[in-house]
Amino acid sequence: MERILSIFVVPADQIINFFISMGLAVVLGMLIALVYRYTHRGMNYESGFLSTIVLLSPIVALVMFFIQGDLVLSLGLVGSLAIIRFRTPIKDTRDMVFLFWSIAIGLGVGTLNWTVAVFATLFLSVLMSGMYLFKYGRSLHVEYILVVAGSDQQADDDIERVVARKRANVQLRNHEVDGSDWELTYEIRVARAREPEVRGLVSELQKIHGVTKVSLLTPQLALPM
Repeated sequence: MERILSIFVVPADQIINFFISMGLAVVLGMLIALVYRYTHRGMNYESGFLSTIVLLSPIVALVMFFIQGDLVLSLGLVGSLAIIRFRTPIKDTRDMVFLFWSIAIGLGVGTLNWTVAVFATLFLSVLMSGMYLFKYGRSLHVEYILVVAGSDQQADDDIERVVARKRANVQLRNHEVDGSDWELTYEIRVARAREPEVRGLVSELQKIHGVTKVSLLTPQLALPM
């Protein structure tokens, strides 16, 4: 009976370390989630991903407590993770960065490297926020897809003349004709500083005789917010 009870006896310092580690992992995970929410751009935002970031750190820390330097458990963990397959594609590579960040913090906290985990989280938070504020990696040019449709009269020369006034690089990508109806598809590349001028293209092109429909699209998957 005493041997059975001894299995459930855990040293007090180990219990304290466990609760401190789990609490710290949750706090740091919430900080990582806040940085993700603050620095996120685009329309592919998913609120459920924040919960994933927060929960991932304490879960990894819990796994590290189970292992506790046991080589057999470590190999078993690697084998179990090897059979996991992620069927949902990651739309933004930054999501993968935040996942690895949360996992790394869980590993650090689970091995009782609390100071390193805290300072690493603060450093990466400042780095990610700085890159967001200074718009690091943002393209100097903006690309658009311009679709112009009309009937009766071809107006490609007039269209290119209007676009040229915006100092934009324009290339014809597609030209379709169906009886008296036609459709032209252009690729437009313009300096980001002149982006507001390009948005006025739609109203100007609609004034051209023979034009019935104008669409200005952006080819990016993650549209800027």
